[in-house]
Amino acid sequence: MRVTVCELDHDSGDFEKQWQALAAHTKARQSDLVLLPEMIFAPWFAAEKNFDPLRWQQAVAQHDRWLQRLGELTPAVVLGTRPLTREDGLRLNQGFIVHPQDGYVAAHHKYYLPDEPGYWEASWYGRAGCDFTAREAGQVRIGMMICTDMWFNEHARAYGRQGAQLIAVPRATEKATFDKWLAGGRTAAIVSGCFCLSSNRADYTSRTADLGGQGWIIDPDGKVLGITSAEQPFLTIDIDPGHAVHARNSYPRYVRE
Repeated sequence: MRVTVCELDHDSGDFEKQWQALAAHTKARQSDLVLLPEMIFAPWFAAEKNFDPLRWQQAVAQHDRWLQRLGELTPAVVLGTRPLTREDGLRLNQGFIVHPQDGYVAAHHKYYLPDEPGYWEASWYGRAGCDFTAREAGQVRIGMMICTDMWFNEHARAYGRQGAQLIAVPRATEKATFDKWLAGGRTAAIVSGCFCLSSNRADYTSRTADLGGQGWIIDPDGKVLGITSAEQPFLTIDIDPGHAVHARNSYPRYVRE
């Protein structure tokens, strides 16, 4: 199957142009699956420490509008995350899968929430139950680990045991920590026996957090197949999900708990 990762900058003022370029890229390459960065359809509100109800409502509304445009990436299945207010008032960062035929499916809620300069996420939204259940996404079974979730590798290994072939890591991470995040992505791939895909927000103007882009595609043995950049913000590679099936029977995945 053909998968696409990307880096996108919502904060520079030319997001529409970037979106159109991504749509053209995925159509030209007939991508089967596209992974978007974390909560990409609104400015990075978590850079501000104090919760602002109006900004939250605006971010929710922006995601509602942009989700109607995911058909522009057809025929791909699209993965991403969005801010959401539940009926009981709980605010969440919800991971989603959008199928061209089946529509929107809630896939995961971010569980591990940082709270520090640039990333005041626990101050803006909460978490639902600790649910790391693999989901079907077109031709592949996926596990989702939203940004900080990736550092809790017990869930990556559990996704492998559930038969996942791909772990999706939508991120909003800073440029200075990229080497650390790439090492974490390689580890998640190795312990799970899954391909690990990540798309990251960028902030080319550095007006909010120093969001660094650099999405990646990593194979189940931890080999980095490609990384995005400001010059090449979209990366599409053909992968064989069957590689993940075989990987689960090799070291270190076969070792009993």
